[in-house]
Amino acid sequence: MKIEMPIKFHGNYKVVVREGDWETRERCQKLFVRELSPEQKEKYYGKPDKSDVPTCQVSFYDFGCRRIIEGQVKENTEDKLIIKVRDKEYEFSPFEPSH
Repeated sequence: MKIEMPIKFHGNYKVVVREGDWETRERCQKLFVRELSPEQKEKYYGKPDKSDVPTCQVSFYDFGCRRIIEGQVKENTEDKLIIKVRDKEYEFSPFEPSH
């Protein structure tokens, strides 16, 4: 799996979390995405329906706390990365400060 959006360890990113009609916007740092191996998927999730099994793990820091999510890549472009975690979506994009 190749992530199209350039990710820099010391970069700043905007993360939009959506669930139904609810949405929140935050900033995060130290964004890291890795693909889960078939062995990890089976170990942690057994053999459920393929459509429910997470394909990647994402870690990031917001407000100084490390957060780790596991989900499926829904959109993967140079401008944004959307990860679906059950009923939530996490949309990551480069943070561009307003002038």
